[in-house]
Formats: sequence, C-alpha cells, structure tokens
Amino acid sequence: MRSSHRRPLLALVLFCAAAGLAARPAADGESGGDDPARASGSSAQVVRLYEDAAAATRRYEAARSEAEAQRAEAQRLEKLLDRERRAAAALRDDLGRIASAQYRGSGGLPLVAQLVMARGPDDLMRGQHLFSQASLGVANVIARSRRAETRLAAEEARAAAAWRALDRRNTRLAALKNDIEQKLEQARWRLQGEADASVAAGSCRGAVRLGQPPAQSARVWVPPVEGYALSASFGSGGSHWANRHTGQDFAVPIGTPVRAVGAGRVVRVACGGAFGVEIVLEHAGGYYTQYAHLAAVTVDQGETVAPGQWIGQSGTSGNSTGPHLHFEVRVTPEMGSAVDPVPWLAARGAPVG
Repeated sequence: MRSSHRRPLLALVLFCAAAGLAARPAADGESGGDDPARASGSSAQVVRLYEDAAAATRRYEAARSEAEAQRAEAQRLEKLLDRERRAAAALRDDLGRIASAQYRGSGGLPLVAQLVMARGPDDLMRGQHLFSQASLGVANVIARSRRAETRLAAEEARAAAAWRALDRRNTRLAALKNDIEQKLEQARWRLQGEADASVAAGSCRGAVRLGQPPAQSARVWVPPVEGYALSASFGSGGSHWANRHTGQDFAVPIGTPVRAVGAGRVVRVACGGAFGVEIVLEHAGGYYTQYAHLAAVTVDQGETVAPGQWIGQSGTSGNSTGPHLHFEVRVTPEMGSAVDPVPWLAARGAPVG
C-alpha cells in the first residue's frame, strides 16, 4: 500500500521559463539520434505546463475557498430569510390582534362619539390616549411589515445572484484546469517517448538546460522530489527485481522535477538497461545517490550540484511499470552496495513518508 505524502507543488510554480535550452553532448561520449532542439522543446513545454497547471490549481483552490465563503453567506441569507418570513407572519398576526383589541376597547365607536360620551376630562384624556396609542401601534406594525417584505425580496435576489455567480465561476475554472491538465498529460507522454527512444538507442541526448528555482534555504539535505506517494520500498520482493528492491520508489507524474538530495558531483549519466535514463551523484562521506527511470536530465557528467538543484525530470524509462522515481543510496557508484535510503535521509534532516 502506498503511503501518501502530498506537499504543495511550490517548486513547480517557481519553474522559470526555459532559458538556454542548448543540449550538450552525452556524458558517455555517445550521441543519440534525437533532435536536441525538439527534445529541449518537449522538456520546456512540460515545465511551462506544470507552471500553468500549478497557477490554474491555485486559482481553482482560491475560487473553492471563495465558493465556501459564498456558500456560508448564502446559508446565512437563507436563515435570515426564514427569520424575516416568520417575523412578517408575526407582524400580520399582531395587526389582527391590535385591530381586534381596538375594536373591543372602543366598541367600534368613532372618535366623535367617544368625545360626546366621555364622563369627564379625565375619561376623555384616557380615551384619546388609548386611541392614539392604538393608532400609533397599527401604523408602526404596518411600516415594519412593509420594511420586512422589502428586505425579504432584496435578500432573496441577493442569494440567487450569489449562487448563479458561484456556479458560473466554478464551471469556467474547472474547464480551464481540465484543459491545462489534458495538455500537460499529452506533453508528458511526448517527453517520455523521447526518453524511450534514447534508451532504445542506448545513448543519451544530453542535458536539457532549464531554469533553476531560487537557491534552497540553509537546508543541507532535501527529499529527491515533492508531491509524491511512496511505493516500492527498500528490500521488498517482487517479480521485477532479481533479488530484492534496492531503493525507494517515489510515485510522481512524468516530468516532475527531480532534485539533488545534497551537494555533490555528477559521476554518471546513462541511458539503457533496466534503470533507463539514470543519474548518479557522489556526496561527501563516501556516499552516492542514484536517480533512475528518468524522462530527461538537466546536468552533465562532471558537474557539481547544490542541495535541491533540479537535475532531471521523472519518467518511466527502462524496466518500469509506471511513472516514478527510483532513488538509491550506495556506498559505491555501482549496484550491489545500496543501503536503505529512508532512514539515511531522515538521519540527515530530510524525512520522507
């Protein structure tokens, strides 16, 4: 079972537009038959679409947050409307009670009759006061009822408009996001096709020069990718390996930026064989890290790299059942000297899982 670890794809958002996309000769001296400009263009397109997809996702998520706020506001308005309806009904009941009380209190007699029949000034004043109070009460209730009905109509119109705006915006953003994701998926597989051609030919097409993110903070070690799910672990068995699995697999989409986990030097860039397109870095302390099944590389053999520097793009080249990064830690550059990479990274302040 995979363990999910979804970090924000901040690195993808920060991808610069491809700059200096010149492809260098392969590190092992072989030259592939692929057109370097075309290969570079595919890598750059994936990078740009990653950026577009990340931006669309940010807009979509922001719209979802706004939609939730609008939904809460609409629910508040619905509750307000319900209270206004109940208040209006209560006011109509009050009108009836006041009219009935006025009729019973005055006997339905007009004001002139009450004045004629008054037994004295005090009785007259009391009658006038009661009549004035009743009339004022009726007028107030009528005014309140009219205001309530006006507010009710306005709030109903406002709630309906909020829902219509919410539906329109969500529909537009979902369509935009879906369109970008479809283009990105097509570009990923074009990039993978170029990697497969290199593996079949047994020669790498050279480093694709893409822009780098801003330098990492003071962190000395980082995980090799972001936005991953852990799949096959170190030492696990299976039909795809001669003995046991010698690394940790990170399930990520094709074209995901692959990072150097720490400062080091590129000692191997190769294509062909079970690992497909692969890179091996040498680090201080006698350790080596391998990054395999790539779709593209952005470094050449002999280069030095910094922690977090993008050294390639993930893929599914070689003996691979799906897009992922195969990551190994070794005590020599060659196979057969691997150690469990998960505790190795955790001991260096870069836990995964």
